[in-house]
Amino acid sequence: MTEVEHYVAEQPPSVAQEGAVAAQDVERDAGGQPRLRRGVACDRRIRVEDGQMRHGRKTASQLVDGYKRHVGRDLDSRLVRAVGLTAANALEASVTPAIADDLARQPVRLSELHIDRAYLSSQLVRERPADVTIYCKAWPVRNGVSFAKTAFTLDWPAGRLHCPAGAALPFTLGSTVHFPAALCGSCPLREHCTPSRHGRGGHIHPDERLLAELRERQQTAAGRAVLRERVGAEHALAHLGQWQGDRARYRGLRKNLFDLRRMAVVSKLHDLMRLPDVEQAA
Repeated sequence: MTEVEHYVAEQPPSVAQEGAVAAQDVERDAGGQPRLRRGVACDRRIRVEDGQMRHGRKTASQLVDGYKRHVGRDLDSRLVRAVGLTAANALEASVTPAIADDLARQPVRLSELHIDRAYLSSQLVRERPADVTIYCKAWPVRNGVSFAKTAFTLDWPAGRLHCPAGAALPFTLGSTVHFPAALCGSCPLREHCTPSRHGRGGHIHPDERLLAELRERQQTAAGRAVLRERVGAEHALAHLGQWQGDRARYRGLRKNLFDLRRMAVVSKLHDLMRLPDVEQAA
């Protein structure tokens, strides 16, 4: 009897899914009348058939629906070493544990990471060994007509932050340094630094040394040339997109990840066929 009652009370999956989608867009007013919800529900489900697809955003003006492909390519051998798939609204850094798992199953060792800056907060960067070099275009640093963050000098041995006027305060990674209002109020460079009555503040990123290194490197011609090597990974991603298409073939992350892996195998076969005979023999 208990099993029968449980079966009757349970809604079919399709009804529950449709109800969840409707609840995202419809709410009831004080009188109990339904009306369209203002705004977008958090983690909004976009399809009844596939509960893992999401709305995403590639840029401020370019939207993405469904899933995002991620590719790790060996720039030396030109082979695709790892792939990952996430919902369109997931942060790029969230895929790196899956990428790391793929690499751990292969007889390869990371020495350089050429990445998009959206992956700077990833596990591969934060937990990198000391001998791994990161190549990435740094985030732009701007502050209108006032002094940007790059106008302040970090004295790493002393652990002190020097402002353009010469004042210095101690800093720790991941914290914010606040120059006192009294100090900034009497500074001759105040009009070029901050209009705030509370003084100037600056956040020190947990990986600030890496960000400073990236900014310094891209100021040189040699550094910019190295950054262009990541184009090979972009080409691999474009080829996979061309073969796999712009529409998900299956429902759910698991099956679409399988399809992406299948396309990665096809990509490897194409790359192996283009290798010189000497390399193939080796």
